[in-house]
Amino acid sequence: MTSFEDSQIDYKGLKKVTGKTADFSSLAETCVAFANAQGGEIIIGIEDKEAVPNKTQKIDVAVMNKTIARLRDMTDAVGIVNPEIVTHQNGGQYFKFSVFPTTRTIATTSSGKVFVRVTDNSVPVAGEELTNLAAEKNAFQWELVSIGRIPLDKADINEVTYFVEQIQQSKLVSDFIKQKTTEEILEHYQLINEEGFLTNLGTIWLGKASQRARLSYPITVQYIVYNDLEEKIRKKDWHFHLHNPKTLLLEIEKEAVELNYSTEISSGLFRKQIRNYPTEVIRELLINAIAHKRYTLSGDIFIEVYPNRMVISNPGGLPLGVTADNILHERQRRNPHLILTLQDLGLMEGEGSGYDLIYEKLAREIKPLPSIESNFNKTSITIYSGVVNKEALEILDYLAQHFQLTQKEFIVLGIIASEKKILSTQLSQKLQLNTEDRLSSWIGSLLEKNILTSRGIKKGTEYLLNPSLFSQSKLNIKPSLKTIDKEQLKHLIMEYLKYNGERRRVLPRSVGNNVSFRTPLELTIEKTNN
Repeated sequence: MTSFEDSQIDYKGLKKVTGKTADFSSLAETCVAFANAQGGEIIIGIEDKEAVPNKTQKIDVAVMNKTIARLRDMTDAVGIVNPEIVTHQNGGQYFKFSVFPTTRTIATTSSGKVFVRVTDNSVPVAGEELTNLAAEKNAFQWELVSIGRIPLDKADINEVTYFVEQIQQSKLVSDFIKQKTTEEILEHYQLINEEGFLTNLGTIWLGKASQRARLSYPITVQYIVYNDLEEKIRKKDWHFHLHNPKTLLLEIEKEAVELNYSTEISSGLFRKQIRNYPTEVIRELLINAIAHKRYTLSGDIFIEVYPNRMVISNPGGLPLGVTADNILHERQRRNPHLILTLQDLGLMEGEGSGYDLIYEKLAREIKPLPSIESNFNKTSITIYSGVVNKEALEILDYLAQHFQLTQKEFIVLGIIASEKKILSTQLSQKLQLNTEDRLSSWIGSLLEKNILTSRGIKKGTEYLLNPSLFSQSKLNIKPSLKTIDKEQLKHLIMEYLKYNGERRRVLPRSVGNNVSFRTPLELTIEKTNN
């Protein structure tokens, strides 16, 4: 199996640390980048995209120790730990070590350079981005700070009981955690510190309204509905200090009735209701806005509903290392302890699977993928209600009933069905893949099962739905002429003319001083291509 680098793993050949080709400076930059992000693991002795080390390769322990010592000398505030020599099944050896994430300080090289890990790259940080990184380090500790020093017995006893009961009833929590005492459960989720005082996170979940209101920047969620002229026609506010995160979410879902509107389409003899916004997508976006908010910044969460779209805006940019172009694959968390509570209560998808779910639900209903805008002060996510492509939707419903497909395969199918045909380079871009080599894991078994067909080679490869699906599904849907290869279309025209004798003159059109005539087939082709 091929090994790929990502946001938390990096592969280097042995020549990186030995002989004249040794380059400890770039390796130190990689260590700094991991430390300023979520940490990671560096493997020396296997090249990126290689599966195994050379079977004759042996690691001298002195080389490993020298590498670790040099890297520690060339970095500041970087925790380099757990070096280990590993023998592969093929007999070859490599060594690896871990880099811990920094929690309060900014890691640098010995020359003062700052880097951060973004997907599989170590990106230099300077200017405003450096300010952003410093803010992230401050935000990371916000959950664990106890500003008000509120003892547990001064918290809202009803909130304490409710939280513990919800944890004990959750199917996502192990029996080991459920069997702990109330205080031990609260300590496990970082809601109280070792002294028994509520942390900021504990105040959010367990505090009284007056205690939550005294947090640095309490949240207000503003829900605004606009008409076709973008005039406000309804507004609703929820003040965070009156709710814990779960009850806040449930209140929003209950009151935001416009998010539950549906579009009715025909489906054979029946009518089918398609929600403007899938339930799971709304839940995930709302909970993400709460979970990933930068609580050290003042600002409200806005939910703006227009006739054709919904926009959710959050104060602060995306977590460090996450951009609009890699959000589907990055696994960065701003408030890890808050996220853990939300996940264990079943309110939030597991780490890294939230945007996978959003993409899947939108793709399965042939809706546009989310549009993301982010800067230092604000992040906005836009999803569109759209008018679904009825024929493509019917095909995907047919495939869901007759094939067992993965989440990735459904996302790919939704994109291809809406585009009719798409180049591999364009598909990789929509899936935020930085190399086309990784596209195969998304295509999965779709080619083997004859659900998709491809034509062309390398970067000219095109993917489209297999035309035989249209006859198999018996949905009275015909494949579009747009998906037919130009040479094949030319051949079909020649065959038509061959077996239908002379051209019948229909619908004359002027071309300069000449008049030309088109057959019904030509008219159909022209209409389709236009």
